[in-house]
Amino acid sequence: MSGPRNGSHGYGQRSDVIPPRGIAFKAGRFGRMVPELATPLEPPDAAIVELGLAMTEGAGGKPSADNPNIAAGFTYLGQFVDHDITLDTTTLAEVAQDPTAIENFRTPRFDLDSVYGFGPRAQPSLYDRNSTGRAKLLLGDNTAADDRVKAVRGHDLPRNAQGFAIIGDERNDENLLVAQTHLSFLRFHNAIVDQLAGTVPDRDLFAAARRATVDLYQAMILRDFLSRLCDVNDIAAAVSQRRFFRFEQFGAFGQPYMPIEFSVAAYRLGHSMVRNIYSHNRIFRPNNPPFPSGSFDLLFLFTAKSGNIGKPADAPGAGPANRPTLPADWIIDWRRFLDFQTTDTSDGFELNLTRTIDPYLAEELHLLGVPPGPPAGRVPSADTSLAVMNLRRGVKMKLPAAQDLAAFMGVEVLSPAAIAAAGPDGAIAKKHGLHERTPLWYYILKEAELTQGGARLGPLGSLIVAETFVGLLQGDPESILGRNPSWRFGQPIPGLVLPGADLSFTFADLVAVGAGGRTKEQLSPVDDPTNIP
Repeated sequence: MSGPRNGSHGYGQRSDVIPPRGIAFKAGRFGRMVPELATPLEPPDAAIVELGLAMTEGAGGKPSADNPNIAAGFTYLGQFVDHDITLDTTTLAEVAQDPTAIENFRTPRFDLDSVYGFGPRAQPSLYDRNSTGRAKLLLGDNTAADDRVKAVRGHDLPRNAQGFAIIGDERNDENLLVAQTHLSFLRFHNAIVDQLAGTVPDRDLFAAARRATVDLYQAMILRDFLSRLCDVNDIAAAVSQRRFFRFEQFGAFGQPYMPIEFSVAAYRLGHSMVRNIYSHNRIFRPNNPPFPSGSFDLLFLFTAKSGNIGKPADAPGAGPANRPTLPADWIIDWRRFLDFQTTDTSDGFELNLTRTIDPYLAEELHLLGVPPGPPAGRVPSADTSLAVMNLRRGVKMKLPAAQDLAAFMGVEVLSPAAIAAAGPDGAIAKKHGLHERTPLWYYILKEAELTQGGARLGPLGSLIVAETFVGLLQGDPESILGRNPSWRFGQPIPGLVLPGADLSFTFADLVAVGAGGRTKEQLSPVDDPTNIP
């Protein structure tokens, strides 16, 4: 590991809020869900590279289709959730022989510490000192794009003088869509503060708003997000009895940990859901000359961590992204990323859907770090392909062959013939014998393609993801499941604080409440929830 390691790393003294004052919660480590499988799959690197480069949409690969069951906003909610529960600072060269030696620098709880940091006392830079009890989170203002699109307030992350986001996790400013997702959580919390104002003492307003926000976030994860990715029967079974994600397997105190089968393989399903191009708003959308479209590489440009926000106007590559804050014409139109039942088709409106869950990644994900330019000059390689990086990390982390894991967990194993016959990637897998002993991440995507048509995860992927999500909630004594251990999937979740919140509270509701509505049904379908000028 690079940098000093001491007892302060991985711990957070949590005051004011969840968990109760005085408790320091250890962030924990990465570990194995199934430690009984000690034999790793270690194919030659050349085989891994050839398979990874074959996992491409379009040219040289099997094109993905749209997934009508999942709107594109859930791709970046998934990334936001990942940043809420995991932070692995190791590079491939630094990965230890034993993955249980790698520390997770994020609490394995769905507690929004990526949003709240250590609270307004310990981290006041995240909070609005002019709000009652410093209960509200800071929002950022947008820069005017031109005479046509004026500056607006509250539609960017708060930023310092150099443009860097002032938030609990800097990774949430690495692409524009996860940044706007983070912003929706800031706005949602502030809306809850407004709703609770006057009902609790001022000194308790922040804690009450955070409690309500976290509870609704957790309910939304179970009911809206997880249920789109997994078989609901796997979720229900995990709630009643976790068979494999058992806390006593790791750590003297039986605390939750981060399973590498989840973090290195199953939960990387989101990479398959990414699109090459998005209809971002009424200005930046496909086929809208003379303006550029919402192509995937531009989403990184309009950030500070990965792009040009905050850079001097004369810096290399200067352009519209060289602004102190997000230009107002790049505010997201959430109606194009979540289903608000919009019927207005003006301004080229279309709902972005995720791509199907399968082994075919958008071309841009094979060109990470390659500057934009003519297609002939942008050639994927082992060093630029996210698919290759994922497969290599699975080898470094000594994951078992997927077939061994599926057999151990008691789910039906894909036949080698089925893997080999599906797409050009299958032929490459067969060439190297990887159709018989298969890298776990690739297998989980292939399983989703072959058993579910790419609509959701297959049996093995669903089991791993469902048990991990539910286990992290059950292992947190302050979560909606930790406080209600007798709760079963399908029952109302007690204690949710929001007028009108019920079994159907969704990510779209969260965005709409943050934008000034009460639920998504109370917004006019022709309204832009983000108020693009």
